[in-house]
Amino acid sequence: MIGFLIRRILQALLVTFFVTVFTLSLVHLFPGGPVRAMLGPRATPAAVAYFNKQYGFNAPFYVQYAKWIWQLLHGNLGYSIKLNQTVASELSTHLPNTLVLVTLGTIVSLLFGIPLGVYQAVRRYTAGDYVLTGISFLGYATPTFFFALLLIDWFCVDVHFFPVEPSGNTFGALLSEPRALVLPVIAYAFLLYALWSRYMRSSVMDNLVQDYVRTARAKGASERRVLWVHIFRNSLISIVTLLGLELPLLVAGAIFIEVVFNWPGMGYAFYQAAENVDYATLLGFTLVATVATILGNLLADVGYAVLDPRVRYS
Repeated sequence: MIGFLIRRILQALLVTFFVTVFTLSLVHLFPGGPVRAMLGPRATPAAVAYFNKQYGFNAPFYVQYAKWIWQLLHGNLGYSIKLNQTVASELSTHLPNTLVLVTLGTIVSLLFGIPLGVYQAVRRYTAGDYVLTGISFLGYATPTFFFALLLIDWFCVDVHFFPVEPSGNTFGALLSEPRALVLPVIAYAFLLYALWSRYMRSSVMDNLVQDYVRTARAKGASERRVLWVHIFRNSLISIVTLLGLELPLLVAGAIFIEVVFNWPGMGYAFYQAAENVDYATLLGFTLVATVATILGNLLADVGYAVLDPRVRYS
């Protein structure tokens, strides 16, 4: 197990290195460079040259990368001139709000997706299976923002049952207004429900025909024990893997939902930074999201090894 963890951690560090190099190189893809994009098209060549020297963009790329990594190691994600504050302070303001949405939406989707996926596998090819399959296909096919707009039209505009957007911007204000959480969480959970239920159904169906299931039944184990003790644990391997591998999808889905509901999270702040060409905020948020994805994949590998010991010795 220790050797398995060491290999995965070294792989994660290597991927992190390439991600940071690629992320910093994205800054130079702005038309005319990051400084011209920040100052606007009317900036004079003298002003562009001055700020390039001021921020070190005239130095070789490896020098810029070394300085940037040194700043990151000291917790400095940069400074947003557009917002006149550090990226770290902006991140500390918006990240908890996104975590509330992502955590609640993921929990709700798992609570519905996993049991219903098991039910579909056990009652496969029945009317209930076909109905839930149709709902899953709708979840796959419906764009997140479109479903969110439908929820707003039905429950905010027509019946005025839920607020369109939260009235507060802070973490405490959001938690004190639970009605404003309902629609964003439903929209986010519906995005993931189809994923978990379909994979759980497929995984359970694959395990139902395995030799260890027939052996457990031959030993006199009840169907309930066979399903929830033997099949269920092995079927969870695919879900644990997806939780790590689909982390970019979770973040992307949060961006669309936050923009539609004006949710004061990282996705909405990223959208505003893109509109304002705030390269410092874009760079910092992109780095945090990619590092979180790498850590998610690492945790998925560890969870995979815990659930299936064969992975450790392969």
